[in-house]
Amino acid sequence: MSDFTNEIVLRPRFQVALRTDLKELEAVFDSVKTDKFVVKRLDEHIYIKFRKSEITFWTPQLHLELTSYEKGMSKIHGVFGPNPTLWTFFMFLHFGVGTLFVILGIFAYSNYSLGHDITFWMVGMFFLVVLWFALYAFGRLGKSKGKPQMDQLKNFFRGLIGNLPMQ
Repeated sequence: MSDFTNEIVLRPRFQVALRTDLKELEAVFDSVKTDKFVVKRLDEHIYIKFRKSEITFWTPQLHLELTSYEKGMSKIHGVFGPNPTLWTFFMFLHFGVGTLFVILGIFAYSNYSLGHDITFWMVGMFFLVVLWFALYAFGRLGKSKGKPQMDQLKNFFRGLIGNLPMQ
């Protein structure tokens, strides 16, 4: 598994190819016993989360998807991200800001076409751009605050698959 070199993404992704059957790989995750993490498996989807006592607002989780397209070969696709509820709310805010920006742009254009003053609409659009950058910075801050726990998840995952043959 390569380290994450792209620092711009908010939800880092990775992929690991293994020379093992899917059932054997599922058994590895089914047999996990740990006091620090909660490992849940739903079919080919595995969620590795911190226990309640370790969770903060910025705590990440690891979502793994196991796939196999030929016998004896498996792939693990992983995504680090925040709590899905938090992520959905965060994306809703981005969508709302973008929608308001477009609406204010339409009002500004309409008023400009009619020869009216558009200062109010332009100030509103500028404020939304500033808010958009603030949301992005807030997301980056959350990622940096969650990085130590993301490293713990990554090391735990590497420990689980460390004995399996890589492709």
